[in-house]
Amino acid sequence: MAWSTRELAELAGTTVNTIRHYHRLGLLDEPEREHNGYKQYRVPHLVRLLRIRRLAELGVPLSQIGEVGAGGDDTPDALRQLDAEMAASIERLQKARADIAAVLRDGAPADAPAGFASVASRLSEADSSMIHLYSQLYDEEALADVLRMVETDTDAVARDFDLLPPDADEEARRRLVERLAATIAQYLLDYPWLNDPAARLSQSEHVTAQTFVDAVVELYNPAQIDVLRRAGILAIEHVRFERGASGDAG
Repeated sequence: MAWSTRELAELAGTTVNTIRHYHRLGLLDEPEREHNGYKQYRVPHLVRLLRIRRLAELGVPLSQIGEVGAGGDDTPDALRQLDAEMAASIERLQKARADIAAVLRDGAPADAPAGFASVASRLSEADSSMIHLYSQLYDEEALADVLRMVETDTDAVARDFDLLPPDADEEARRRLVERLAATIAQYLLDYPWLNDPAARLSQSEHVTAQTFVDAVVELYNPAQIDVLRRAGILAIEHVRFERGASGDAG
């Protein structure tokens, strides 16, 4: 019995265009033609087509089907590599599903930083942008600590900092510096790696420092940058005093 291209496609559960594509790739031999020019596919063509479809279902790339289907010595290695790639893809998809579930559960923006859906509504646009950058600069342990910082930050200082206008007067800046310095100092005490983050970096120290500086300049207004700079200096002084007092007490 012989079949036309359309009939072969129906039998194999595929399309005429797919069969033609397999011909072009050399995966499926061209059949004989009748005197009227129509192709006449037979059982070997159908079996070959079903074998190709099976390998494609397993995820074997079309470029490797000829080699894998031939059952050569390299076939097991090719299948193991394919299995590893599929496992990685499944892991990525599972993580994506978990992230989507968190976004839906917490009503977070779809583009919230990964792992921060539960606190995304509390982040300013600038802070959210910074955390996106942190995800490329720091390791997972550091990001977990950043999440804990945001979760435990119930002080209104973050809100007041977000609302600080670029032309804020010195008194407003000074008050905010003192409040923010206390928060930063506590972070430095609770998370010692902040004092020397080199071990938690996923990029070089130079790249991290330059990216951080550039981001602060781009994302915050002049008054906020001034407050951040002064609060950082004051926080370090607080920590030194606290550690010195603890040493004296000991």
